Order: sequence, then C-alpha cells, then structure tokens
Amino acid sequence: MVDKNEFFREVTIRICSSLQIKTSLRSAFEYLRQYIPLDVLSLTICDTNLASLRRIAQIAADKEEITDEIIPLPEALWTKVQSWNIRIPTIMSSDQDEVIRGLAPHIKLKANSVILIPLWVEKDFLGGLILRSRDVGSYDSSHVELLATVAEPFAIALANALAHEKLLKYRDILLDDNRFLNKELVTLAGDEIVGGNSGLRNVMEMVQQVAPLNNSVLLLGETGTGKEVIANAIHFGSPRKDGPFIKVNCGAIPESLIDSELFGHEKGAFTGAVTEKRGRFERAEGGTIFLDEIGELPPQAQVRLLRILQNREIERVGGIMPIPVDIRVIAATHRNLESMVSDNRFREDLWFRLNVFPIIIPPLRQRKEDIPALTRHFVGLKSMELGIFIPPAIAPGALQRLMNYAWPGNVRELENMVERELIRHRGGQLLFNSVLPSESSSETLNSQEESNVHVSLKLDELTTLHIGKVLKMTNGKIHGPGGAAELLGLGPTTLRARMDKLGITYRRKRG
Repeated sequence: MVDKNEFFREVTIRICSSLQIKTSLRSAFEYLRQYIPLDVLSLTICDTNLASLRRIAQIAADKEEITDEIIPLPEALWTKVQSWNIRIPTIMSSDQDEVIRGLAPHIKLKANSVILIPLWVEKDFLGGLILRSRDVGSYDSSHVELLATVAEPFAIALANALAHEKLLKYRDILLDDNRFLNKELVTLAGDEIVGGNSGLRNVMEMVQQVAPLNNSVLLLGETGTGKEVIANAIHFGSPRKDGPFIKVNCGAIPESLIDSELFGHEKGAFTGAVTEKRGRFERAEGGTIFLDEIGELPPQAQVRLLRILQNREIERVGGIMPIPVDIRVIAATHRNLESMVSDNRFREDLWFRLNVFPIIIPPLRQRKEDIPALTRHFVGLKSMELGIFIPPAIAPGALQRLMNYAWPGNVRELENMVERELIRHRGGQLLFNSVLPSESSSETLNSQEESNVHVSLKLDELTTLHIGKVLKMTNGKIHGPGGAAELLGLGPTTLRARMDKLGITYRRKRG
C-alpha cells in the first residue's frame, strides 16, 4: 500500500527541485522506482516548429547517457497528435486507438510495458511523460491511479523548464548580438558601417582622414559593395553634416534631362519649362552631393561638372549668370575610368579632378570575415521590415556556406538573399540552402582544403566528400536542429543509410 499524499509530496518536491529538467527527472526516477516497475523515464514534447516529437530528457536504470532526439512524424499522424485529447495517464497498447497505433513504431511500444502521462497546462498539450518497463504486462490500473495524482506537478515542471530554456536561448542571442555590435559596427549619425573594424578597417581609416576636409572624393569598387554607405559616412563625419546630402544616380537620368536635373533651368529655357527649377547642385548648397555611377555621365555634363569643380559655380540651362555654390562632391563608379579615358569616353581633366583622394572599396569576396556580421545585420533589419518580431536564428554551418560563396553581387546580393530566405522561412532556423545559387556548392567543393588536389568526378566520391564536410560543420551531429540531415535536406534514417552505403562512419556507429 502507498500513501498517496506522501507519494504526491515526494514526487512534487523532486520534480520541482531544479530548473534543469534532467536533474529533476533523475531525482523523480529514483523515487518512482520504489513503487512502480520502471526501466526508462523519458520526457517528450510536441515541437510545432519541427512538426515532430522532441525527446528533451530521458533517464534509464543503467544510468547510460542518452542523447536528446527528434522523432519526425508523417504529416497525417502529426495532425492527429495535435488534435489528440488524451487527458489521463494511460497504459499504451497498439490496439487501443489509431493515434497510439501510429506512434507505436516511433516510440518502440512493442515488447515493452508503457504508461503515458499526458501533460497539460490549461488548454495547451505540452507533451507526455513516458514510463517504460522492459517486461510485458508490468502495469495495471493501480499504477495508473497512482501516477494520475502527480500529472499536474509534472506538467508545471515541464512548462517552467521550457520557459527557462527559452529564456536562456534569448539570453545567448542577446549576448552574441552584443558582442557582434561591439566588434563589427561603426555608428555614424544613426547609420551602421558593418565590418568597419574588420574587412573595411582600411576604408574607414581613410574616411576618418578625409571626412573633416572639403576636397572631392572618388569611391571605386564593384557594384553592390556599399559605396553609398561610405559616402554617407563621409558626409556625416564632416562639418557639413547639418547640411543637405543629395544623392544622384547618374545612370538613371535620361541624357536629354540630365542638364536640367543636375544644374536646373530657367523659365522658358525649353518647351515645357514653365517655371524656373533649381537643380541638384543648388539643392546641395552647404552640404554634399553624391554622384553615383559617374562613369555614365554624357560628355556635355562632364564639361559642366568640371567647371563646377574648378570654379564652384553653375549655370542653369537657359541662364546667363553664374550661380556660386558651396558644395562638396563625392563621386562613385564601378567602371574603370582610366580605361574610359584611354577610349575617349571620359574626360581626362575631369578624371584628374575627381581622383584627388580615391578610396577603393573591396568586394565582399575579399572580406569574407564580414559576412557573418552582415548576415546577422540584414536578418534583424529585414525581419523588422517584414513584421517578424523575433528574428530567427541562423543554423550552425549556414554562415560557413555563405562564406564559401563568391558573391558576384557583393553586399547587395547578400541583402537580397537574406530577404528572400526570410520570405520563404517557415519556422526553425535559417539554413540558406535553398536560396544560394548553385555556384555555392562548387565553391564549397573547391575550398582551400581541396584547392591543390585532384577532385574525382565520380558521383559517389563527390557525395562522400560533401557529406564529410557537412559532418565536420556539425561536429558529427546527424539528427535534430542544425544536424547534418537537416542541412542536407534529408531524413536522418535516409542519411545514415546513404552513409553506410558509402562507408562513412559516424559517432553512434563507432560507439
């Protein structure tokens, strides 16, 4: 005979003794074995993000360390589990109902005696506590009745443990973000320069040198490297920071309108000019004008720009009086202006005027150390724009795959790729394996490790190499979030079968 009050008190004290669920479960396991046949005690939750059962703790009589496990379910079975309304402890039998019949092969019901204690907090079904005996027929109604008295304490303990786990996860994310912000960001007037202390260190040193001055600056670099961001940093780091910052894309203005847009026009200067108009240079008075893609300027506009740089004055279209302007000119281009000068497509005297202080912005492939910081920055930024209140985490190994890609579109391509991944995101961690162009896989296969060796063209050997690299990234982890199976888009069982066929060993097999 068991005193139910004493039993309830002892189990409650033990299960609530620690926020570390494995510690408290071990304590409860030792007590329960005194009154109930028990070889294994496991705690399993319904993980809606993974559409799977997730075993978060398991204690065995032989004290063998048992790892956590994800138990994927077929979609139809998962739907039934979510709507399952089991409320009381139950001795599980495969002929009991269709849900248990479906779960039987996943929870190894055969040749065991199993009691399920469903854990509910108000209207939410959290999961279940499973008691297992390796002897068939070990449990009867007296065991079920006794365990029914402690179902509520177990549910409360599980809810507290899950809340604590989530809190620790958010704490780690905040600490990581804080370290990242302290190391990687330079803030100028509210604008962030990601990588200012790493890949863009030399660029930012030049920015700090030239920003307080008034001379022209030429920014050179491939498209998408962030020339506008650097121009913004120069302006807001200068005495002109309180003045206007006018941005002009020279390649986006039709050639017939470029004089009017840049320099303005007088009333009646041409058909349709019913009023006078101030151009972009006049609007930049007392501040900075940023001429992006200056290599696209037509010859006539190049002549006018040269005069502005020499005399600091403009003439409107149709005007006869020069208008003095107090501006700073920052130009940018992805073209090779020297070759354009040689081909007579760009004025040599204008080139010399602009090339007083050139700043070359390296492409993203030459500063790959900035990719993790840029990725986290864009995940946070784009999550806010898309209305995602809690930015999703990035899966282990995903950043390495991003760093292995060549990024021909530079930072702009990375930004667009992050936005595309967030739009396609359906829960869990960001993997980036479905949005990277196919070149990323070839970059991975031809990384520095294999750069000086011959790579076989046989499919099995390439598959073996790729699986081995993914296992290195996950430290041998196969199943679960961030595991090799998830990164490769395969089921854990399928991946293990393929590894066995290819002769790839893994930790469980070696053990």
